[in-house]
Amino acid sequence: MRIIKPLIIPIVACLIVYILYAAGYVVVPGCDPQDRGWGCGKDQSFAQGWIARATNVGLSESGDLHIDLSILNETAEWSAMQAVAGQPAILKTEGGDSVNCDTVFVSTGGHYLAPGFQIKGYTAGTEAEPQTQLIYVECKGAKVEPKSKLILDVNYVTGQYNYYDKTATEVTTELEVDLDAISTDLEYPIVTEVEGLVLTSADAIVGLNEVALSLADVKRTETGLEFNWQAYNPSDYPSSLHVGPPPVVGSDGILYGFYKDPGSVAAPLTSPLKTTEWTTTVNAPKDIKGLYIMVSVETGTRLFSSYVIDITEK
Repeated sequence: MRIIKPLIIPIVACLIVYILYAAGYVVVPGCDPQDRGWGCGKDQSFAQGWIARATNVGLSESGDLHIDLSILNETAEWSAMQAVAGQPAILKTEGGDSVNCDTVFVSTGGHYLAPGFQIKGYTAGTEAEPQTQLIYVECKGAKVEPKSKLILDVNYVTGQYNYYDKTATEVTTELEVDLDAISTDLEYPIVTEVEGLVLTSADAIVGLNEVALSLADVKRTETGLEFNWQAYNPSDYPSSLHVGPPPVVGSDGILYGFYKDPGSVAAPLTSPLKTTEWTTTVNAPKDIKGLYIMVSVETGTRLFSSYVIDITEK
């Protein structure tokens, strides 16, 4: 009896709740579409760390179905993402029909994007001739019917970038985009603010061997932006610090800056108790506002951490 009695009350309570639910007196709340998908069940794009949303559905110049997309990093970490190479996206109808979509431009352009940030394009082309690549999918000979879904296979990595093991944290997953829900009023680049994430130009970043990196100046140029960087070495020994040429992202949602592996960039040598200066540049339109820098800094031997610097006043 000592074992059974304590179980009687919770069992009876559960039975009462079940009876009230069956009778319609208890209402189970539905999924909140604003809760990032935690517990939303069927919305797979909200459950995988990255969110892909359709911003426009129309026709390309050649008459193919064209789907513009935005991508949002909700992994809670810095992350680089791209569609699986050579893998088509799949357009699925409510009736179960599937169409391969062979034109797929879904990526962060190689860059790590800060958590809570959203983009709709990135820099592609070459370093000598960079070009803006919008994020979209095209499906030849297809049309969108009500309740259609777009399925994307993507790879993404999170956390620090390891030059010697670039795919150490790689995840392959599937994103599902509801083509009935067209998002026409998205804001860029920040969707979810992360406390303590965004730095100012006055904040120093401590890198490898305690070398302190700081942004000394930002200038607008005819082609974009010029950054003047300083690295102070507080030690008694010469030290170098790899810093990836940083991209910028602003209110238009485009991640500007051709990607270069930060581990392959020449690291300036800084003498003991001295400061070294250098500049980096990025091509970006003059009228883009609300800019943030995404900079990768060597914090271990060929191990890079990423930081956001607010230059919205520039």
